[in-house]
Amino acid sequence: MIILTDTSTRSSLVNASRKEKTDLTLPDGFDTIDFDALDYLGWRDPKMGRRAYAIVPTLDGEIIGVLLVQAQATPRSRAQCSWCRDTRLPNEVVFYGAKLAGPAGRRGSTVGTLICRGFQCSANVRNDPPAPVCRLRCRRCAPGPER
Repeated sequence: MIILTDTSTRSSLVNASRKEKTDLTLPDGFDTIDFDALDYLGWRDPKMGRRAYAIVPTLDGEIIGVLLVQAQATPRSRAQCSWCRDTRLPNEVVFYGAKLAGPAGRRGSTVGTLICRGFQCSANVRNDPPAPVCRLRCRRCAPGPER
């Protein structure tokens, strides 16, 4: 069981400066979040409009955090989230970029990907596909003779 605290969350951010770690605003209800029910913890900073954070547990029981910045431009067509890979999302998908950790990040090198704007991926991957769509596209799910 992973227990996150204010201090451990801030210290887990591998690509953030000391100032950025200090400026971090924890999500509402941080003390009551059930981390065992989540694949990761992601939230948008309410005080910094385009800033967001993702905290991911490792197999060793440690946590790694990443500071993300939302791009100003939005995708022109319906985008697919790279984390949950769901195309029928009820939420918006945006491009987030992150500085690399270490000297490369200090030189300005970044990496980015498309992610659900509000980090709903943990819930999205647990939704079953709608029955009519699944039966039309997937022979394995279609009712038929017993094998």
